[in-house]
Amino acid sequence: MTPADTAIGIIEMAERGQFAEIHDRFAPQLRPLAPPDALRAAWEAEVAENGPVSALGTPVAEATGSGTVVVKVPVAFERGAATVAVGLAGEEGWITGIQLLPAGAAEPVAPWAPPPYAAPDTFTEDDVTVGDGPLAVPGTLSVPRSTGPAPVPGVVLLSGSGPNDQDETIGRNKPLKDLAWGLATAGIAVLRFGKVTRAHPALVAGDATFTLTDEYVPHAVAALQLLREDPRVDPARVFLAGHSQGGTVAPRVAARAPVAGLVIIAGGAQPLHQAMLRQLRYLASLGPAQAADLDAITRQVAAVDDPALSAATPPADLPFGVPAAYWLDLRGYDPAAAAAALGKPVLVVQGGRDYQVTVADDLSRWEAALDGGPDVTIRVYPADNHLFFPGSGPSSPAEYEPAQHVDPVVVADVAGWLAAR
Repeated sequence: MTPADTAIGIIEMAERGQFAEIHDRFAPQLRPLAPPDALRAAWEAEVAENGPVSALGTPVAEATGSGTVVVKVPVAFERGAATVAVGLAGEEGWITGIQLLPAGAAEPVAPWAPPPYAAPDTFTEDDVTVGDGPLAVPGTLSVPRSTGPAPVPGVVLLSGSGPNDQDETIGRNKPLKDLAWGLATAGIAVLRFGKVTRAHPALVAGDATFTLTDEYVPHAVAALQLLREDPRVDPARVFLAGHSQGGTVAPRVAARAPVAGLVIIAGGAQPLHQAMLRQLRYLASLGPAQAADLDAITRQVAAVDDPALSAATPPADLPFGVPAAYWLDLRGYDPAAAAAALGKPVLVVQGGRDYQVTVADDLSRWEAALDGGPDVTIRVYPADNHLFFPGSGPSSPAEYEPAQHVDPVVVADVAGWLAAR
């Protein structure tokens, strides 16, 4: 059965009211996020608004490159239309997510177009390899065309959580590519790379000892070295910038490799397991389509805080089935305090509408830890969400779907801060 057939079958199961069966098709670690009652409520709310299904269109399947396929099925209801997006993983075809999206989301993803602030003729771009051995990953190096004998500043970009490519591709959007091209246009060399969890999913998926450090640090250190050794780049002005979880781990990387300073781009500072629960509560507040079994997830989060947590704790008892080693590695890690201890220049940028990393729960921690630092800049962009896409009203996952670009003001501010140091 093809992924498209599987996705259509899942929609037909919803039409028949077989929500317990749909729940059982979810990957085991994700089942607490998809209780049958929540699946039923989300579907019935859509039917109540638009009427019963009248036709299913031709599915569009998009491989993510990490062993997951997202199938987008156009659905015509009696009084409207929508897209049902179903994420499927592995040979078993486990469901990794179901979303109700606008009707236009079922169109094939159009090629990424450069943002208006990027001028590709002002820089060169080359493929590079970051790290060595079986876990080496692909990267992209963008270097401004020579404007004189002086080398240029450089920055390594770290993407957020999940098996991201070097562009941090999310549907139709590539926020790290936006940032890289904007910075390169402004005269800054940029190195970005795909995460090991994307390049080598089979090698890390079965490793119960895999940690946040393993996920980021070796390749980030190698990337910084690669950039410092490029003769076009000033080795004394090589910075590290991390988005989301990349911002969380950036201080840990900087403690192990020379950097001229840090740029924290919507970096999480609240403990990860607590932030995950907060995010799920927020999503549940948006309506039944985002509901999850919060009681089960609350128990899993409490297990991370339990002093009895050990390598022997079953992954099924922990958030998203992630083994204990990952949580033990994070225990005691305070990214904001770690950044302050470095004594390096720090720029923190934060979206005011961000529900994943928030002003109240995360930025407040950066501000408190970095207060009084010798070269600390903090900027909030009230209209921006977690990807620094401007908008209005409460942010939601559906907001990431339309093609858009990182806020030009954010790119200009990051470029200006880097150039001034």
